[in-house]
Amino acid sequence: MIFRRLSSPRSFSCLRHNIRRPLLRNYSDDKCGGKDGGSDGKADLRTVVAEQVKSERARVKKFAVEKANTKIGEVTVSQIYGGMRGIPALLCETSSLDPEEGIRFRGLTIQDLYDKLPKLECGEEPLPEAVFWLLMTGKIPSKEQAKMITDEWNDKAELPDYVKKLIDDMPTDLHPMSQLSIAVTSLNKDSQFMKAYKKGLKKLDFWKYSLEDTMTLIAKLPNIAARIYRNMYRGGKGCDEIDKKLDWSGNFARMMDYEDPIFHELLRLYLSIHCDHDSGNVSSHTTHLVASALSDPFISYAAGLNGLAGPLHGLANQEVLVWIEKMRKELGSENPPEDQVRDYVQKTLKAGQVIPGFGHAELRKIDPRYTAQQDFAKVYLPNYEGFLLVNTIFKVVPPILESLGKVKNPWPNVDAHSGTLLMYFGMKEMQFYTVLFGVSRALGVLSSITWHRAFVIPIERPKSYTTEDLMELVKKQEEEEQKNSGKGGKDGDKKADKTKKC
Repeated sequence: MIFRRLSSPRSFSCLRHNIRRPLLRNYSDDKCGGKDGGSDGKADLRTVVAEQVKSERARVKKFAVEKANTKIGEVTVSQIYGGMRGIPALLCETSSLDPEEGIRFRGLTIQDLYDKLPKLECGEEPLPEAVFWLLMTGKIPSKEQAKMITDEWNDKAELPDYVKKLIDDMPTDLHPMSQLSIAVTSLNKDSQFMKAYKKGLKKLDFWKYSLEDTMTLIAKLPNIAARIYRNMYRGGKGCDEIDKKLDWSGNFARMMDYEDPIFHELLRLYLSIHCDHDSGNVSSHTTHLVASALSDPFISYAAGLNGLAGPLHGLANQEVLVWIEKMRKELGSENPPEDQVRDYVQKTLKAGQVIPGFGHAELRKIDPRYTAQQDFAKVYLPNYEGFLLVNTIFKVVPPILESLGKVKNPWPNVDAHSGTLLMYFGMKEMQFYTVLFGVSRALGVLSSITWHRAFVIPIERPKSYTTEDLMELVKKQEEEEQKNSGKGGKDGDKKADKTKKC
C-alpha cells in the first residue's frame, strides 16, 4: 500500500520554517471535515453519541433477539489450550482487524484516516482527537468538532495535587508503566460514574457517566505520562502547564520537553495508529473484562495497562531495537550492507529465535501501520541510518521467512518501525515506549467501555473446564459418534440387502 501525502514537501517546509515560534495550532479547513459529523458538523460529542445510542440500541436489540440462537463458530480443544485463539466471543464496535487490509477504525482504513480526518494547518497526520470522535460516533468530525475535543481535554488536563505528589514520590527506578497504572487508578477518587452509581443510576444512563470519566481520563493522560517521563529522565525539570493553543499531542510532546514540530507530528501519527486493535488483544480485553463488573473507567483502564506492560504485548518495539543494536555491534556498522544483514537474519533463525517485528497473529500482508510510519520517515528522515537499516531489513526478512514454508505472515508489523522513529528524535528511553502505547490505547478501549454500557452488556463470565472435564467430554462425544456411525452402517447394510433381493 502506498500512502499519499500530497503536500508533504510543503508541510515539511512549513514545519521547519516555524520551528522557533508557536505553531501547528490551527485546524485545516473543510477538506478534512466530513458531512457525517452530526448536525452539519457543529453538534458536540455528547449530542451526537446520545442520538446514536437511541438508534443503535434498537438495532442491536432487534438483531440480538432475532438471531439469539444462531451459532457463530465451534470451539476446539486446541483453542481452549491455545489462549482462546480465534474464538468468536467478543464485541467491539470501534475497530475490526482484516487479515488482508489491516486494522479498520469504524470501517475506515489507515489510508482513510489520512484522507478524511481533520489535521492541523501545517500538518499531515490526522489528529488523535478526530480519531477519538470517529471511534465514539462512527462519524467523521468536522474541524470544529475536533477542536471541541481538543478544548475540553485542555480544560480538564490539570492534575489534582495528590496525583502530582503521588507520582513525584514514586521511586524513579519503578517501571514507568507501574507508575502510570498507579496514577490512573488514583484518579478514580473523583469518578463521576461511581458517584452516580452509588446514588442509584439507571442502567440505560451508565454510558453517559462512563463517557464523562473517559473525557477526564484521556485529558489527564499526557500530563501524567509526561510527569513520569520528566521525573525519570529529566531530573524532574520541565513544563507541566497546558498550552491551550496546542492540541493534545502537541501538549504531550511539549510537556516531555520535545519542541521539534516534526516530533509533534510523529506523536500524532503514533497516538492515532496505536489507539485500537479490536477487543481480542490483552489490553483491550482486560479493560473490557474489568469494566464488565461495572468498575469505573479509571480502574478498568489501569487493569488494561497492566496487561499491556507484559513482554508479549507492549514491549515488541523495544525487542526490535535490541535485536537491531546487537546486529550493529556484531557487524560493526550502523548501517550494514544487505548481504551481511541477510547472514545475520539467517543466523538468528538457526539459533531458534524469531525476527522481532515480523509476523502477526491475524494479518497476512504488510501492516498498514508499518507503511504509514515508513512514509513518514521517507519525508522527514530519509537519510537517517536507522531508517535505512530498517528498509534493508524489510527487503531481506520476508523472502527468508517465506522460504521456510511454515510462516503464515512474513511481513513487518507496526513494531518493526516505531522504535526507530522515536530514537531519531532523541527519545532513547525504551522503557517509556510502552507508556506512549498505553496513552494511545486509551482512545479505543475507553470508547468501547462507553458503548458496552450503552448496550448494557452484562458481566463477562465464560465457562471453564478442568483437563479431566475436557477429556470426559471428548470421550463421550467420540463414543456418541461411534454409536451413530454404527447405526448408520447397519441401516445401510439392510438397505443394500433389500435392493439386492429386488
